[in-house]
Parts: sequence; C-alpha cells; structure tokens
Amino acid sequence: MQLHDLYPAKGSKKARKRIGRGNGSGHGTTAGRGTKGQLSRSGGGKGAGFEGGQTQLAMRLPKLPGFKDHNRVAYVPVNVSRLDALFNDGDTVDPESLVTKGVIKKDFIPVKVLGDGDLTKKLTVKVDAVSQSAQSKIEAAGGKVEAVC
Repeated sequence: MQLHDLYPAKGSKKARKRIGRGNGSGHGTTAGRGTKGQLSRSGGGKGAGFEGGQTQLAMRLPKLPGFKDHNRVAYVPVNVSRLDALFNDGDTVDPESLVTKGVIKKDFIPVKVLGDGDLTKKLTVKVDAVSQSAQSKIEAAGGKVEAVC
C-alpha cells in the first residue's frame, strides 16, 4: 500500500450544504432561513449574553471595589536561610551576586531580605529592603546591612 492509495471510507465524507447559491441548488431564495422574522434577517438573532429581556448577569454583578496602586513596589522575597545556603562567609549579597546564584532573574528587580530561618555566616547585605528580623539576624551573625543608593 502506498500513500496515494489511501482514501476515506465510503460514506464518511459528506459534502457541505451550499446555501444561497441559486434555486437550482435547492437552498436558494430564503437560504433555509424561512420567510420573515428576526432570524431570517442579516445579523438577526439575540446577542451573546441576552437573557430574554431579564437584566443581564454582567449588569447584575457589582463593580469591583477598591483600586490598584500603580506606585506599589513588588519586592522579590529572599530569606536569610537561603542566603546562608548559597553564600560563603564574608561574601557580599547584592543584586548582581543574587543573579549569578540564580535567586533572581534580573539585577534591577527590587529584593527584600526576610528573616525566615537561621544565618550562621558573616555577610554584607546590599539590597533594596531588609526586614527588622532579618537585619537583627544578619548583625547577630557578625554581618552588616548597607543601604542601597
């Protein structure tokens, strides 16, 4: 058997109904839509979401409350336990070093160090924000937190 020998089973393919192609086709004049009325017209019928004259669901639901603060800064959280696992004693933790370690994808993303876990290494942390618990753990381990310009 070759590729050109393949054909569909008899009766499995059916020609589509060609509507509005003259009376000789059997589907001319009104094109199977009936004579008059809304559904016989071009563009006739109810729109999507029409509920028989009842108030539509989209209009019955309340509008969302509140607002979105477009000035909100979304920090990427990094815990001190992760810093303890990734960095050596005496290292500097800054956005560039976090990118090289694979913690964040770009060095311009704002980073906040959080205080979950334990820190045993002396690190110098230069990130956008540090929580109070993280700062106390970094300083307790002998490291320091420097503000980023």
